[in-house]
Amino acid sequence: MDSFSTGSSGTGSPQISTDDFMDQMKVQLAQAYAQEFLETVRGKCFEKCITKPGSSLSGSESSCISRCVDRYIEATGIVGRALFTSRWNS
Repeated sequence: MDSFSTGSSGTGSPQISTDDFMDQMKVQLAQAYAQEFLETVRGKCFEKCITKPGSSLSGSESSCISRCVDRYIEATGIVGRALFTSRWNS
């Protein structure tokens, strides 16, 4: 029986296990986080790096965006590790 099958309650309403529910919530939270991260990076790096919007990026704009995104990814990793470490060490 899959996680959305009708349970033995006879009500006909879908039943989902706690583990399946938690897995679904983790996926949804990860997707929301990824979307927010991309929107933040896109906005901040665009504002910082694109001086004259046009149909293509200049070489300096492209390398600026690349460095900007790399810094955001690195910073996110540092913050994540710090939060994870402090949470489990307290």
